Amino acid sequence: MSVKDELASALADNLNKQFKDTKVAYFLDGSDTTPTDIKDFVSTGSTLLNLAISNKPNGGVAVGRITEINGLESSGKSLIGAHILAETQRKGGVAVYIDTETSVSREFLEAIGIDVGNMLYIHLETVEDVFESIEKIVVKIRESDRDRLVTILVDSLAGATTRSELEGDFDKEGWATGKAIIISKAMRKITQMIGRQKIALIFTNQLRQKLGVMFGDPWTTSGGKALPFHASTRIRLKNLGQIKDKKTNTIGMKMRAQVIKNRLGPPMRHADFNLYFESGIDDDGSWLQVLKDHKLLKQGGAWYTMKNHNGEELKFQSKDWSEQLQDTEFKEYCYNLICDKVILKYDKNFGIDDVTVAEESDGQ
Repeated sequence: MSVKDELASALADNLNKQFKDTKVAYFLDGSDTTPTDIKDFVSTGSTLLNLAISNKPNGGVAVGRITEINGLESSGKSLIGAHILAETQRKGGVAVYIDTETSVSREFLEAIGIDVGNMLYIHLETVEDVFESIEKIVVKIRESDRDRLVTILVDSLAGATTRSELEGDFDKEGWATGKAIIISKAMRKITQMIGRQKIALIFTNQLRQKLGVMFGDPWTTSGGKALPFHASTRIRLKNLGQIKDKKTNTIGMKMRAQVIKNRLGPPMRHADFNLYFESGIDDDGSWLQVLKDHKLLKQGGAWYTMKNHNGEELKFQSKDWSEQLQDTEFKEYCYNLICDKVILKYDKNFGIDDVTVAEESDGQ
């Protein structure tokens, strides 16, 4: 720990005396607990997505921060959000589901692993009601149990109307602008409130195409610019293709989750995984694919071979992979292998001549 500069220490003491009710001046050397500290992480249900967000083991979406999950319709936004709620409950936390679309089902939530008997479900219609409810939840947590993890999922921001829309005529102009103004005011307040609490706030949002855009990102999200600005992490989901069974029934989707904004680690990283309608994310399968991609195991026909944590050679088929991971020591060994390959490490000797510039994608 470094020796404190006398003038800086005096300034900090003076400011903290001026703001009697709350501490505002800190040193970021670990001697203080600051609002910038990440209090905890909640898993997304995908190990690869967790690593893409936090760039370190045991990560995920940050507690005390705002996360946006956006994508086109049927891209898995609600499902990822449900996984985060399930992981919250596994950590002993409280899961809150604010539904503005009236489309969630009990069977869907239970399939993901949510204990619906202990999940608080709130059905709301307007953005005003959504943010007022979030504020009341935060205030209640302050009064009761500050150390209890709480995750609030708002599904979705695009599905919420405004009070003026409910009371007005269909041809009334200015609705979109009015909604954006309400969200902008609310986000400034809510961001400050949850920053000091053990609360993870998750919004799902609809991805929409801008008309007439020839260059740059042609996609935007509902509700204006406030949520993209205040969110610490923005995840964009893309459907890469359908997964079918032997009878050609569609049973899932191959997904790509790209971290398009990230204050927790390097942005623009992505994670690919299979998502099944009846069970959610196939995290075990994504592990097998990463090990295969990095040549950490060998494949011969339908069989895979790799060395385990004891140096012994294992031979198995893909259908037996989840069973292999029941061995906790082997699972930890595989997790460490994946972390070593996936976590981005910065090269101090990296120079301007080593830079390559990729062409802009369509942003989706």
